[in-house]
Amino acid sequence: MRGLLTLKGLSTEKIQQIINYALELKGGAKKTYENKKMATLFFENSTRTQYSFQTAMINLGINVISFNASASSVNKGETLYDTVRTFESLGLDGVVIRHSKDEYFKELENIKMPIFNGGDGAANHPTQCLLDLMTIYEEYGHFAGLKVAIIGDISHSRVAHGNIEVMNRLGMEVYIAGPEEYNDGSAPHIDLDEAIKTCDVIMLLRVQFERHQEKMSMSVEEYHQKFGLTEERMNNMKEKAIIMHPAPINRGVEIADSVAECPKSRIYKQMTNGVYVRMAVISMVLDGDL
Repeated sequence: MRGLLTLKGLSTEKIQQIINYALELKGGAKKTYENKKMATLFFENSTRTQYSFQTAMINLGINVISFNASASSVNKGETLYDTVRTFESLGLDGVVIRHSKDEYFKELENIKMPIFNGGDGAANHPTQCLLDLMTIYEEYGHFAGLKVAIIGDISHSRVAHGNIEVMNRLGMEVYIAGPEEYNDGSAPHIDLDEAIKTCDVIMLLRVQFERHQEKMSMSVEEYHQKFGLTEERMNNMKEKAIIMHPAPINRGVEIADSVAECPKSRIYKQMTNGVYVRMAVISMVLDGDL
């Protein structure tokens, strides 16, 4: 199956190649595709990923088709496969899919057109991981030896699961912090305040209220006090350490409102970089380089 579904099968050399190309595009390199058409099929809500992909397509000269799941034949019982097969039959050159089911793409093995994974359940979000890596690489110029703390709702986070796997392969030291109930053992645990003082990257995660089967064991105010990035904690960070967050931000929960756009924050830079990473991925797939 063509496209980008997960980073697990990509070599670190290929990952670095994508980042380097995204940096070239950000620096002004141009690439244009004539008469190409792609669609974004989002079965879960999205702002950054969906419209970042659409912006990337527009920047590449690709015609964009939006898909409204609530107004589609999905409500008549159409399967994911038949929805995607329909767009393939219409002559599209690729689709971006976000779906609540882990590894939904295993149902689409007979699809020949490229598929770009915009997020599947709590399993994968490859372009988010790539834009995170691009942001870190821009900051430090390397990966090996950097210490990263991923803080918050680890168990429900496709961002955390994808980042932990690829960051370890790139030679980064990855730790997790936050409530014990969200710790799935995917990386070594670190005390939050120890992480704040020693790590180069503080990556916060949104508490995914919509994925919890039961209510949180604490109030949002208590969560912020115990595990949120407050101004006091921000002031204890290393001088050159940076703050990251995949967004959307729950201000006043995982991060204080005053910290979200402080000088150490790279949250909005991540969003900017997402456009260039997605341009790079789309271009490399259409050119047969990925």
